[in-house]
Amino acid sequence: MPKPSSEPRNAALVEWLVREARELPSMAAVIGGFARHLAQDGLSFQRLFVSTRTLHPQLAAVGYVWRHGDQDAREAPRPHGILESALYLGSPIKIVFDSGQEVRRRLEAPESTEEFPILAEMRAEGATDYVAMPIRLSQGRMNVLTLATDRQGGFAEAELALVRDALPYLALVLEIKETRRMAATLLETYLGRDAGRRVLGGLVKRGDVVSLAAALWYCDLRNFTALSERMERGELIGALNDYFACMAGAVHAHGGEVLKFIGDAMLAIFPIADDLDRDRACLAAFAAAEDALAAFDEMNTRRRADGLETLELGLALHAGSVTYGNIGAPDRLDFTVIGPAVNMVTRLESLCRKLGRRLLASARFASPCGSKLIPLGRHALRGIAEPQEIFGLPKD
Repeated sequence: MPKPSSEPRNAALVEWLVREARELPSMAAVIGGFARHLAQDGLSFQRLFVSTRTLHPQLAAVGYVWRHGDQDAREAPRPHGILESALYLGSPIKIVFDSGQEVRRRLEAPESTEEFPILAEMRAEGATDYVAMPIRLSQGRMNVLTLATDRQGGFAEAELALVRDALPYLALVLEIKETRRMAATLLETYLGRDAGRRVLGGLVKRGDVVSLAAALWYCDLRNFTALSERMERGELIGALNDYFACMAGAVHAHGGEVLKFIGDAMLAIFPIADDLDRDRACLAAFAAAEDALAAFDEMNTRRRADGLETLELGLALHAGSVTYGNIGAPDRLDFTVIGPAVNMVTRLESLCRKLGRRLLASARFASPCGSKLIPLGRHALRGIAEPQEIFGLPKD
């Protein structure tokens, strides 16, 4: 990253970036504040846009748009695939990302908009001048800032020089914000929302664990080994992703936390705050299970219509206390849950096939569910000393 000028021409803006901007709560607030400071300092522009690349399972980039009258910038997520789209391939932003060079186009003549479709949109909004500038980050990475003005004659060169002087300082703040956001996103993606927050908050040492009461969920595909031998790799991965989307989507929608995917199995928890909260957590987990099974049935209907093999599963629900935290080797940890309750829910799921049931629950879990779950008798579970009373759906 180039060294900022020792005497920036816009000292007040630079001081704000260094002292205040990094304390703002979001990228949108930083970019909105930056735009407002430029406007207050006399820069005449109608629109400011910042494009940032990111690491996210669903997004390739995030754009931030600010217009006069806005407080913060408006966030515009860009999904994966945007970098192959006509919108991006025919944009000045691509040139800046590829070359690191500034792009400027005056828009007062109609033919000036023919090169890039976005410029026709800008001109239709009254823009007379457009500039895209690189925001250089560390390790060769780059974001892009664009400005458009409707002032007759466009930008003065001195105005653009003020913006260029401030960009290295803006880059520092954006990198701090984006790095923390990417860390939080990746931790949430690979560990789960609550576990990710705990790790980012400092729960990182081996043996850092807490005791937690929770409703537990464990589901597993049946006959997965045989399926994996019959299916091509692409079809198998697609089937797994569709299945997990049904399960995890329902868990998240009802406030649960997916802790891990284990091959074709999924372990999730619905934390219980105290003794008075147990019924709520169990009912939330049960509602999630109902939604997941409905989504699973819809998925199988689509697969059948497409001539694909349908899937079968077992799902178990239990409630109890677990140990939750960092377990593993000194340099390779897993943030997970262990304890008798975890053993119980996995053993319970293994009973699904024997009983010909898709969903089974323990007596401790079933007690707040009333008639939604019916008794199926007492059954022996591998590794559990006493036979357990088991419950299932009235129709399954």
